[in-house]
Formats: sequence, structure tokens, C-alpha cells
Amino acid sequence: MTKAEIVNEVAKATGIEKAEVLSVLEASMECVKNSVASGEPVYLRGFGSFIIKHRAQKAARNITKKSTIVIPAHDIPAFKPAKVFVESLKENK
Repeated sequence: MTKAEIVNEVAKATGIEKAEVLSVLEASMECVKNSVASGEPVYLRGFGSFIIKHRAQKAARNITKKSTIVIPAHDIPAFKPAKVFVESLKENK
């Protein structure tokens, strides 16, 4: 599902104009991005959490050059679904 499809579904369900739904969705996504980027996790009860995961430094192999390189420690954004969300997916199978 794309952002445009989400906007269409929300507009149909709420009766709000698509332009307004799009601006609210954009502002929501920007808020989530800014919060996670500043190190603050975002918790949406019943849906999941947007968090930062720390990856430790590790060695990797470049098989074409037959050398070892070091990948430095870094942080990546991640999404952890809520238990209720995971259970609802299991029930739908």
C-alpha cells in the first residue's frame, strides 16, 4: 500500500478531504522521523514502536578482493510491532 492509497482510504473512512489527510499524514511521518532521529522512540499503542537499534562493530569479508574490512558501529531505525498487531496477523491466516 502506498502513501496515496493510505490517503484515499483515510479520506473515504473519515469524510475529510484528501489534501487535508495528506498534510496530516506528512506531518505525522515528519514528527516520527524527527523523534527517532533525536534518539526518542515513538510508541503507538496497539500498533508498534519506532526505535533506534545499535549495531556493534564487526568484520566483513570482501570476497572479490579477498580482504577483510571493518564495519564501524552504527545506529539504524527499526520498527517493532505490538503484540496485539502480531496476534491479529496470526489470526487472519
